[in-house]
Amino acid sequence: MTQKGENRAVLERTQVSYLPNFCSIRMVFGVVISAELLAMVLTLASIDSFHDFSGELSLRSLYIQWIALVGSAVLCLLRPWTIRLAAGLVGFIAWLLLMLVTLLISLLSVWILELTDAPGFLLKSLVISAIVCAVLMHYLSVQYRWRIQIEAESKSHLQALQSRIRPHFLFNSMNTIASLTRSDPALAEEVVYDLSDLFRASLSNAQRMSTLGEELELCRGYLRIEGQRLGDRLQVKWDLDTLPEEAQLPALILQPLFENAIYHGIEPATGPGLIQVTGRYRRRQVNISIRNTQPAGRAESRRPGNSMALENIRQRLRGFFDEEASLSVSEVDGEHQVRVVFPHPWSGQ
Repeated sequence: MTQKGENRAVLERTQVSYLPNFCSIRMVFGVVISAELLAMVLTLASIDSFHDFSGELSLRSLYIQWIALVGSAVLCLLRPWTIRLAAGLVGFIAWLLLMLVTLLISLLSVWILELTDAPGFLLKSLVISAIVCAVLMHYLSVQYRWRIQIEAESKSHLQALQSRIRPHFLFNSMNTIASLTRSDPALAEEVVYDLSDLFRASLSNAQRMSTLGEELELCRGYLRIEGQRLGDRLQVKWDLDTLPEEAQLPALILQPLFENAIYHGIEPATGPGLIQVTGRYRRRQVNISIRNTQPAGRAESRRPGNSMALENIRQRLRGFFDEEASLSVSEVDGEHQVRVVFPHPWSGQ
């Protein structure tokens, strides 16, 4: 593939969609809850006595839930076709389709229930649907602008992150290579290759996509470099259970987590330190845990940090996977743990 083709592919993979992923379970759950709240409000506004509440609510809930779920299915199917369209046009098309769904289900309800005031029922349904869908489109517009802002900030944050990690790691690596050149030239050459792979990745397009296999291999190369410098002080235990290496994720998601583990957990320790990497693929989700020991008396020896790398990774995951991915930080049995979870396969882009 030519450079121009690669750039176009990168843009297509990272382009922000106006419509969120209405196919996701979390989004469907939110739609159901919102529809039920709307049904309750409309029922409370129409009844004269609470004795009629349950009966009226059941009918309105069934009617509104049908519109909400069918509309969500339509928006789910529509999303892949709207990636390259202007946001305003996508919003207008989505609004029209939701109105069409409302009309069809209203006509079906009139036919099934044999309503006498069919024109009034249809008009009332369409007016309420028009207002609710307009509010929904405004909300999606706000979310769309927010996701674009997150993507732009993530790119600038990644560049800032690269400028932060490059100097001290580069100097340490060059010292390691210089030392190995005299004692083991062949090993020094391998370290140079690992270092070139790492910086080729860090200096490439900040928004490019990678695969889980590429990211893990990059991390292994980074750990080999640090292993030459730290020696027995760095111990790594891998436990990866048939992870889908073809799974896509933003580049340089995992390597900064290993760097944090070494910088804050392994280097300050006077004795050996352990990094445990655990990976599982369950229920269409990749779950990777990076856990490292902390130095004794860590309150005194802990290095300062501003959490920029973690926040950058969290925002980049959210920008690509919407709300389906997460990064969590915790302390387990006195050890520091970072957990990354993202879906695979991902059809949200």
